Amino acid sequence: MLEFQLDEEQKMLTDAIHRYSTEMVRKVFRDADEEGRIPAEVIQAGWEMGVLATSLPEAYGGFGDYSAVTQVLAAEAFGWGDLATALAVMTPNLVAIPVLLAGTEAQKEAHLPLFAEENPPKVTAALTEPRIQYDPRRLQTTAVLDHDHYVLNGRKTYVPLAAEAETFLIYANEDGQTQAFFVAAGTNGLTVGERDKLMGIKGLPTYKLSLENVRIPAENRLGGAAGSDFETLLNHSRLAQGALAVGLTQASFEYARDYAKQRVQFGEPIAQRQSIAFMLAEMAIDVESARMLVWEAAWLLDQGQDATHEITVMKHFIDEMAVRVADQGLQTLGGYGYIREYPMELWLRNARGFATFDGVAMV
Repeated sequence: MLEFQLDEEQKMLTDAIHRYSTEMVRKVFRDADEEGRIPAEVIQAGWEMGVLATSLPEAYGGFGDYSAVTQVLAAEAFGWGDLATALAVMTPNLVAIPVLLAGTEAQKEAHLPLFAEENPPKVTAALTEPRIQYDPRRLQTTAVLDHDHYVLNGRKTYVPLAAEAETFLIYANEDGQTQAFFVAAGTNGLTVGERDKLMGIKGLPTYKLSLENVRIPAENRLGGAAGSDFETLLNHSRLAQGALAVGLTQASFEYARDYAKQRVQFGEPIAQRQSIAFMLAEMAIDVESARMLVWEAAWLLDQGQDATHEITVMKHFIDEMAVRVADQGLQTLGGYGYIREYPMELWLRNARGFATFDGVAMV
């Protein structure tokens, strides 16, 4: 039976993240967007919440067992604070979750203990490609087996924190199937390019990546000889996007609602006007609908069921919903919504990116 009641640990976790978001993130997220840099102490404090470590088995230094529901609850709370900060805090997930779900025992022993340490490991992943009609299931980046090595060639973009990464998990097309490969920073042929100039999430540095005849040992393939089920990994990435979108749109709705209650025109709060009240109601319906889609998909994954259909439906819904809700929030503020002093224009810019965020988040 699908359960919508948070248990005590989940409630404590989300409350703690909301406090962190209120007391730290919301005080710097506007400056971070303007300056293109999130304070290191804010990211460190988010990491110290221990969300990822609690999902790792004790055998690898963690504190519990993986739960997709708990992960999306945490992502939603982080997304409520600020999307760029949430993605920065969650960047280690881009390697940890695939290793946990699909890694060989040797890969788990080598990598997972790093994610239970006091400081986050310098890792990232590269999936998205800078081309028209990009399809994560039909990548142009290639991996060709040459005896006991793979040779990787291609280009990537939207690679979070790539300039400081020591390990990359790079997705490539191997004989028509998307597989993932560990590549160490400094490997011949691997080049971190210029920083992406994005419309949103400007506080999070993302970079272009090029691979020219990058040779890596065959055992660097995620999952070893068996490889990995990319559809499962894609589902977990899109589930993260859904949870973050719920957090962002919840923030947009709350801000618009509170503004409409306080903004008085012609002797009454604008929230009492039918056009505004109906728009706020539509926003609330959209946010709750998205939340239920995300929670249901996460619950199905925790039950060991295939949630591809549910996550695909959710993905299509949140791509449009996030922009719609953020835009309605901006409309509620009227001319003030377009002013950078207010957060609505930032949330709208960030929301527009969900349609292109495959591989930037993972839960």
